[in-house]
Amino acid sequence: MPSSPRPPRFLQACRGEPVDATPVWLMRQAGRYMAEYRALREHHTILDLIAHPELAAEVTLMTVKRFALDAAILFADLLPPLAALGLGLDFVKDEGPKILRPLKTVRDIDLMPCPSAEESLPETMAAIRLLRPELDGLGVPLIGFGGAPFTLAAYAIEGGGSRGYDKARTLMLREPSAWQRLMKKLTAFQADYLTAQVKAGVQALQVFDSWVGVLGREEYRRYVAPYNRQLFAALKKTGVPVIHFTTRTSAYLEDVAADGADLLGVDAQLPLAEVRTRLGWDKPVQGNLEPLALLAPWRELKYRIDEVLDGNGGKPGHIFNVGHGLVPQTDPDAVARLVDYVHERTAGGPR
Repeated sequence: MPSSPRPPRFLQACRGEPVDATPVWLMRQAGRYMAEYRALREHHTILDLIAHPELAAEVTLMTVKRFALDAAILFADLLPPLAALGLGLDFVKDEGPKILRPLKTVRDIDLMPCPSAEESLPETMAAIRLLRPELDGLGVPLIGFGGAPFTLAAYAIEGGGSRGYDKARTLMLREPSAWQRLMKKLTAFQADYLTAQVKAGVQALQVFDSWVGVLGREEYRRYVAPYNRQLFAALKKTGVPVIHFTTRTSAYLEDVAADGADLLGVDAQLPLAEVRTRLGWDKPVQGNLEPLALLAPWRELKYRIDEVLDGNGGKPGHIFNVGHGLVPQTDPDAVARLVDYVHERTAGGPR
């Protein structure tokens, strides 16, 4: 009887299993550095692309058809859930996301609804269902994603991007009961939203805690960690690997890792060897090349890639990625060279 095919190396690495080569995918791997994406954006806004499942699927597939990446990540955005929660959303040219009805009072928080994610964001689920047959044919797993409760709360209160998210932190400190109610609502909605993505067909999830690094350790422990633990406990029931990605949390990395995700996505603040030593080598990790290294000449880029791979020491449980999203100036040829080099250098699996 023929043996069943092995799961993709990305999913194996998520579970800390040995792989035949280090898997690679890159945050914002489908984006403005690709001419094909820029051509689409000449005729469609980001929200248009997300709202039309066939376009979201087309963007998702661009990179895995062009590069030898080990996973595709669904083309979407962190913030449509806030639109589904009645806060409105737009993307303003040269400014970024804008929440049209930000939360300004405790009453705003208490009046915010918590609808069904599957019913309020059906386009995302439709895009996933379109993608799975295509990706299965390529042997590439699909990653779904969403924002962590704190990051969504920060946007919802601030009204958009911010350097320190001072409005959100002020509400957190002045109105702890209202903060608790908000975080409970966001946690429940995101658990529903991400579970719906799994039901639609994604094979792994990444939770982006993009701005939680503005907090100190005690703030994180008190005002954020309880809700992350609730979210990851709910997502564990889906049976798919869950990645928790944070930035600027090196001061309390162990606290973040204890929240219950299967593996931790880390930025480029610390050498990977230090991350793995602090977390324990049995905790799978993802990262952590500085994205700007892709703008450097190959000799420097290769040196930086080798730093990451050497820091991992050939141990299982590592997914190669950048420590934040690719920047628009990235050369697609540099992406191709990076992916091929990581595979070639690590071929044969853990030493």
